[in-house]
Parts: sequence; structure tokens; C-alpha cells
Amino acid sequence: MAIHQDVETGGNISQDEITQPLIQSDKISAVQTHELSSDTSKGSLWVVLLSTFVAVCGSFEFGSCVGYSAPTQKGIRNDLGLSLAEYSVFGSILNIGAMIGAVTSGRIADLTGRKWAAWSLDLGRFSMGYGIGIVSYVVPVFIAEITPKNLRGGLTTVHQLMICSGVSVAFVVGVVVTWRTLALTGLVPCLILLLGLFFIPESPRWLAKVGREKEFKAALQRLRGKDADISKEAAEIQEYIETLEKLPKAGIQDLFQRRYALSVIVGVGLIAFQQFGGINGVAFYASEIFVSAGFSSGSVGTISIACVQVPITALGAILTDRTGRRPLLLIASTGTCLGNFLTAISFFLKDHGVLSGWAPMIALAGILIYIGSFSLGLGAVPWVIMSEIFPMNIKGIAGSLVTLMHWFGAWVVSYAFNFLMIWSSSGTFFLNAGVSAATVLFIAKLVPETKGRTLEEIQASMNS
Repeated sequence: MAIHQDVETGGNISQDEITQPLIQSDKISAVQTHELSSDTSKGSLWVVLLSTFVAVCGSFEFGSCVGYSAPTQKGIRNDLGLSLAEYSVFGSILNIGAMIGAVTSGRIADLTGRKWAAWSLDLGRFSMGYGIGIVSYVVPVFIAEITPKNLRGGLTTVHQLMICSGVSVAFVVGVVVTWRTLALTGLVPCLILLLGLFFIPESPRWLAKVGREKEFKAALQRLRGKDADISKEAAEIQEYIETLEKLPKAGIQDLFQRRYALSVIVGVGLIAFQQFGGINGVAFYASEIFVSAGFSSGSVGTISIACVQVPITALGAILTDRTGRRPLLLIASTGTCLGNFLTAISFFLKDHGVLSGWAPMIALAGILIYIGSFSLGLGAVPWVIMSEIFPMNIKGIAGSLVTLMHWFGAWVVSYAFNFLMIWSSSGTFFLNAGVSAATVLFIAKLVPETKGRTLEEIQASMNS
């Protein structure tokens, strides 16, 4: 994923000189695109799929960590005698560790490559947070960098699919096992990821960036198949890297240059809206939400969420490269607005004793619409776009900033959620609905369509 520029030069070049060669070199005809797809399909597509599978084991662990707190809240609080405030610290401290992981993820990925970047109850969860903070950045960028452009959107969204799968498995398994046993199940994806790293290639783009030309071509050949002609793709990647090497080393201040403004606004904005719409409040404390809504147990609601989000996330993965990124984002954010609004109405009716018998079902419908809509596009597509829009000389810094925003938002929402629900259950979801409505406007005005374009084409058009 992201790459800080390691080579500094004293020369000055214009933005036109940077972008024009990229635009020219990426004008591939329909025939050439077809040939590239054919080469990939006849070659070692299985290597791309294996590499993706290994990488998204980290995503599954990500989901398991996020989903862990929902079914275990009652058991942990009873066994350890934790107050609501103490449990809120436990639930949200995952995100503190993830923020630290996010800050360091870009530099770790740049220095070590993509595939290696992967006492008390609170310390254990903090440590898990640090790991998934790195995973949340490295996995989608690694997949984007190894995948042919015709498959990039779909395979990158597998990251979100596996997060949802991890959450769902934690929800379901957590209903039937103790919180201690559930914690041990998290070792399984970690072991698969650790062993799988020995069998997959490094990102060719990262290898090209650090000057390991022989390994770069070998990795690209392995990913595209031994009989595939990689000369054109290799030349384009190398030309892009050579152009970037003429730029000075990127620092945090470079993100505020005018040329990168749109990319930074889109990347950070999408992730901020994604988080402040309330997703981690629902994911972390789903069981208690359903009890508050009037259900005798939260297990029915959490299992319903598990049944909804995985197939819909899979549908979103299929549609990403067919319908495009923007339509999915617009539909998903509209759906999250509706879902939050319905949930708010259900709590409002319950609090005022109006149609109170219907309130639990309205809440269930609202939460499922919210989760389904989020899973369709708002969960995965912002990460796909993030992996596509930043040029490689700032991708490490920009990616760390985006991921930091993700985990900061997740921490704020997960920590504050229980206290907001005590203040006003309906008000909490009305606030979330307002954020979702603002998300629709943001996407409609600023977010570009990146479907069917090479990474270099996208970055040249946005950063000029």
C-alpha cells in the first residue's frame, strides 16, 4: 500500500510533467485490455486469490475483535464486576490501540513490505487493536496493488466481507460459548495468516519502488501467470515509479498541498462519515441495543445481524466492479440514513408509550436496514477508493491519516455510545441519521467514480 518516497532530488518539475506521461502511458485500448484479462485468466489467477485469502485472514480477525464485545458484555460485566463506564473503556480501548497502529502502518508497510506488516483484559484488547489498526490499512492496499484492474474493486471489497464475517461469527459463537472461549477462537485466523505469508508474493509495486527489479518482475509474473506477457504492465509501473522518484521525500506537510487537496478530502471525509454514522456503536453493543428496544434477549437481534451482513457484503463485492463505486455509496448512505431514522422512531415511540408493541420490531427493521445498507457499500467502498486515489509518493502518509481518522471515529463512537443511549436512545439514532444524510451530500458532490481505471489514471486525474 502506501509508499513514502525514499529518493530525493534537487530538481524541480511541474505537475504537468508528472501527470502527462502517466496519462499517455495508461491509454490502453479495448483490445489490449481484453488481452490483459485473458492473460490473467489463463495464467496464475489462483496466486492472486491465494494472496487475497491470506491477507483477508487479518480482516477476519479485525471483524472478530470488533464483534467480540457485543455478545460478551453481560458475561464480562457479571464475572468481573465491571461498571458500565469500565466496560465502555474495555470496548473502546481496541480503537486506541488501532489508532497507534494506524499512525505507524504506512511507515511499517513502506519499510518492511506489504505482507509482513501484519496482562489485563484491557491490555490484551489494546494489543489486538494495534494489530488490526495496521491490518485495516495494509490489507486493502496490498490487494489493490497485486490485482488486475478488472478485478480490483471486487477483490478489495473482500476485505470488508471478511470483517463482516468475523463480526458475524463472533456474534453467533458468542451466544453459545463463554467470553473466554470466544477470545481463544481469535487465534485461528492469526495462525492461518502467519503461515500463509510464507507462500504468497510481495506487492510488485512496492518491490519496484524499493529498487528490487528482479524480484519485482518475478512477483508480477507469478501473479499474472508464467505464460502471461507482463512487459506492458511492468513498464507502466516502472515508468510511474521513476516519475515519482523525481519528487522530494513526502512528509505530513505535503498532504496539505493544493494538488492533493481533493484526494485527502475524499479519503478522510469518506472514512469520517463512515464512522460517525454510528457503525461501531451498533457493532460493539448490538445485544444491549435490542434489549433496550424491548426484546427479552439481545441474541435474536445479533444473530439477525449476522445473517444479513455477510450475504449483503458479498453482493456489494460483486457489484463494486459492475455498477461502480459512487452508485453503491449513494444507495448505502441513503439506506443507513433510513435505518437510523427508523430506529430512532422506535425508541421515540417506546419512550412516549405510543404503539409500544410495535417498537421492538421497528427497531429490528431499522437496525437490519442500517447494517444491510452499510454492508452493501459504505463499509467496503471507502477503503477501495482510499487504496486507489493517493499517488505512491504520499500514499503511506495519507493512508495512515485516513486509517487514524477511522480509528479515532471508531473510538469516539464506541466510547460515547452507551452514555448517549442513557441520555436519549432516540436522540442517539437521530444524530446518526443526520450524519448519514450529510454523507449522501458529500458523496454526490465530491467523490469521483474510479471503476475501470488504472491506479495511475485515477491518481493523475485527482492530483493535478
